Amino acid sequence: MSELALRLQDNPRDLADLQRAVALLEAPTLTARMSNLVGSPLEFAVRKLPGSVSSKIQKVTEAALYKATQSALLTMDRKQPGKPASPRLHKLAAAASGAIGGAGGLPALAIELPLSTTIIMRAVADIARSEGFDLNDFATRQACLEVFALGGNSGKDDASETGYYLARGFSTEVMRHLSAELAGSAVSGSHGLILGLGPKEAGKLMARIVEKVAARFGVVVSEKFAAQAVPVIGALTGATLNTLFTGYYQDMARGHFIIKRLEQSYGFEPVRLAYAAIAGELRA
Repeated sequence: MSELALRLQDNPRDLADLQRAVALLEAPTLTARMSNLVGSPLEFAVRKLPGSVSSKIQKVTEAALYKATQSALLTMDRKQPGKPASPRLHKLAAAASGAIGGAGGLPALAIELPLSTTIIMRAVADIARSEGFDLNDFATRQACLEVFALGGNSGKDDASETGYYLARGFSTEVMRHLSAELAGSAVSGSHGLILGLGPKEAGKLMARIVEKVAARFGVVVSEKFAAQAVPVIGALTGATLNTLFTGYYQDMARGHFIIKRLEQSYGFEPVRLAYAAIAGELRA
């Protein structure tokens, strides 16, 4: 039995939180859930999308995620860490925006996606705040963006290596490279500097993180677009898909920020090992 397991025996609430986080983060993927909803696999439908459409979806996705980062994270009340989240409110808002998109094709996606992505981002930040994280911290805003990388695998992912910590590794690697690129451009002593970077450099860093995360988020957006193109899909399922989308990322956010909260208390590696053990038990 690991040292952390022994410590968690004396902290049953933390153990229950860890078990809940693992169950959320290792649940069926968003792709699987959308496939169940429309009654058919989505991978083939996505492959049939013209290259020009896929490229347009990726551009719209990146723009929507960047806008959501600016309008959602920077406008929320950031003075109340621990404030209870409002998941139902965000799901209702997402359903309303999804009805706008329906089966309207790319023009509708360009209108609906920025709105729905902002709603999801606010839902994610709402959960981060409820877990005690300060939305003023750059690390918290980065962690909110990380949630959007948990919904889809890139084409380079090894199918034998799936799960939450694989996605975390992707985000960590992105941060390592981007931080190295911007190293040496920092000034010190000013309020609000992040990772040794001034506000301008921090803004550049956030924009680059958005670009990298959008490459993964765009995978599930393409699948959502393909699902909405199924002949029987209409405005009702557009609302349903958006509710599914929002609920999924709310689950990912809850699990993600529980794990990060526990890592603050127990350390990264002990929590990772305990996570792997619980996940193994669930799979067994």
